[in-house]
Amino acid sequence: MFYYDPTYILILIGAGLSIWASSNVKHVMQRYRGTHTQSGLTAYMAAREILRARSIFDVAITRLPEGASDYYSPVNKELCLLSSNYGATDITAIGVAAHECGHAIQDAEGYGPLKLQRALYPVCSFGSGLGVPVILAGFIFQAEPLIQLGIFLFSLSVVLSLILLPVEFDASNRALKILREMRMMNEEELEGAAQVLRAAGMTYVAAAAASVLSLLRLVLISGGRRGRDS
Repeated sequence: MFYYDPTYILILIGAGLSIWASSNVKHVMQRYRGTHTQSGLTAYMAAREILRARSIFDVAITRLPEGASDYYSPVNKELCLLSSNYGATDITAIGVAAHECGHAIQDAEGYGPLKLQRALYPVCSFGSGLGVPVILAGFIFQAEPLIQLGIFLFSLSVVLSLILLPVEFDASNRALKILREMRMMNEEELEGAAQVLRAAGMTYVAAAAASVLSLLRLVLISGGRRGRDS
């Protein structure tokens, strides 16, 4: 039987934030996709020079097929760029490459939040995957301990999404600082890169907000159930 659940609004808010952030970053990246920098550097060349300038020689720069996502792997020591970015000379491509270099520099310097994220990732990933099934089992079998365990497990994904925020924003700040210091972009181009990285950063903020709202909904539902049973 269908019934009105006011906590659904939290899910809708989270979904709305995620959709807006995804749409916004696509729009901003596309805007600067056709704006080429005066330096003429490709994203690969920029990344190579940035890593060399920071005395990072053990990180390989590889090309990814379309459909994946740019990333830095601290385990494999790889900075991976999409094919559309790898050889491109536009603001978006170089800004993204510099951001991933920011992660490589964090890794080389032993940046605290990145180390914490890497340490917690296996536990948080495992727990978050079990959270919802355990909660559902708790509701099906009317087992409050299972519900509380499931909420705890789900909260691990929230912790991970929150830890990710300082890691991502620090990488973007490092990227913009490096691009300015190495004169790879002029001030107008830097403003474009800043807009690209801010838009990308908002996708992480939206994801974290959606996770927090989902957790809040689960807590409210659990609390309401206990109230009805008491």
